[in-house]
Amino acid sequence: MTAFHSDHILNRMLALHPKIIDLTLDRVERLLAELDHPERALPPVIHVAGTNGKGSTLAMIRAGLEARGDRVHAYTSPHLARFHERIRLAGELIEEEALSAILDEAYARNGSESITYFEITTCAALLAFARTPADWTLLEVGLGGRLDATNVIDRPAMTVITPIALDHQQYLGETIEEIAGEKAGILKRGVPCVVGPQEDAALEVIEARAERLGAPLFLHGQHWHVTEEHGRLVYQDERGLLDLDPPRLPGRHQFGNAGMALAALRHFETGEDACAAALARAEWPARMQRLRAGPVIDAAPGAEIWLDGGHNPAAGRAIAAHLATLPARPTYLVCGMLNTKDVSGFLAPFAGIAEALTAVPVPGEAATLAPGDTARAAQAAGLPASESDDVLQAVEAIHATAPGARILLCGSLYLAGAILRDHA
Repeated sequence: MTAFHSDHILNRMLALHPKIIDLTLDRVERLLAELDHPERALPPVIHVAGTNGKGSTLAMIRAGLEARGDRVHAYTSPHLARFHERIRLAGELIEEEALSAILDEAYARNGSESITYFEITTCAALLAFARTPADWTLLEVGLGGRLDATNVIDRPAMTVITPIALDHQQYLGETIEEIAGEKAGILKRGVPCVVGPQEDAALEVIEARAERLGAPLFLHGQHWHVTEEHGRLVYQDERGLLDLDPPRLPGRHQFGNAGMALAALRHFETGEDACAAALARAEWPARMQRLRAGPVIDAAPGAEIWLDGGHNPAAGRAIAAHLATLPARPTYLVCGMLNTKDVSGFLAPFAGIAEALTAVPVPGEAATLAPGDTARAAQAAGLPASESDDVLQAVEAIHATAPGARILLCGSLYLAGAILRDHA
C-alpha cells in the first residue's frame, strides 16, 4: 500500500455518479444498509448545519469536549490540503492505512451503483466512527441539511443551526426562507437544537418546523446571549454568566460562533474550564489565518499575509469587518472564486477597506471564475482591480509596489487549500 493509495480510491469514486452534487438520501441509505448500518452504532451525535460558521463552531465544541477528557469523532468538509482532514477518529486525523481500508470497503460494497463522491465518503466516515470507541460524534453538514448525506441519524443528541445566508441557491432555493427550510431539515423530533443569530425570515422557518416536531430550541438572544465587553467574551444563559478570554480564532464573527459552541457545551453540563478551553484551543485553518511561512511569505518579506476561504456575501461582510479592526496598514486583496458564487456580493464589503484587488484563477478547478470577471466585479464594487496568472505572481506584484502591505488571500476554500498545500 502506497502513501497515496487513498487518493487512487477517491479518484475511482468520482466516476460513480455523473453529478458532483445531487441531493437525495436514497443512495446513502442503500449503501449504509450494505455496510450493516454503521450510522446506528455511533457515539452520541451533535449535527451542525448552517451557511457560515459551521466549521468554527464545530471546532470549538470539539475543543471543549476534549478539554474535559472526552474522545471525539469529527466529520467536516471540504478538506483543504488532504482528504484525511475530513475524518478525525477519537481526536486524531485518520491515518492513511485506516482511510484506505474504509474507502476500499465502501467502494466494494457499493459495487457499480450510482453514488456521489460526498455520499460514499460520508458512508466510509460513519463506518470508521462506528468501529472506533469514542464519547461523541460531531457531524458537519456538507450542503443544505434535509437531503445532505450526513442527515441519516434518527436521533442525534443535539443539532446546531449556525447563521443562514444566501449561498448555493442553485441547490437550496433562491430565498432565505427556502434555504432555511433545507437547513432546518436536520431537526429531529424531541431533539434539542442550538440556534445561532438569524434573520427573522430564517428564524420563522426554523421555529415552525421545531414546533411541528416538538424539538426544543435554544435561541440566540432569547435563551442565551453573547457579547464582547472590553475585549472579553461574556456569555449568559439560565445557568449563569461566563466571562472568558476572547476566541483564539480571529474576527468579531467568532464571538457568535463561540456563543453557539458554549450553548451546546453548557447543555451537556460542561464546566467553565472546558468552556474556556473551547475558545482558547480551537483551531480551524483558512478562517482569517495569519500565514507566517511558505512561498507567499518568501515572495513578500515584511508583508502581513492572511488567508480566508469565505466565499459568500455574509462571509465578505465578516472578513471586511475584521480587517477594519486591525491596525492601520494598506490592505490588498488577492481573490479567486468559483463561477457558482455571488462575486459582487462577496466583494462589495471591501470597498473602502482595501486599496485594490488582484484577481486570480482557482487552480485545478474547472468551475473557476475567470480573473477578468472577478476584476470587473471588483471595479463595479469600487475596488481598483487587475489580473494575475496565480497567487504567487500576484503577491510579488503587490510587494513590488507596496512593500510591507497587508495582503488577504481570499474567495474560495479551494484556493485556500491550494495555498496551504504549498504552505505546508
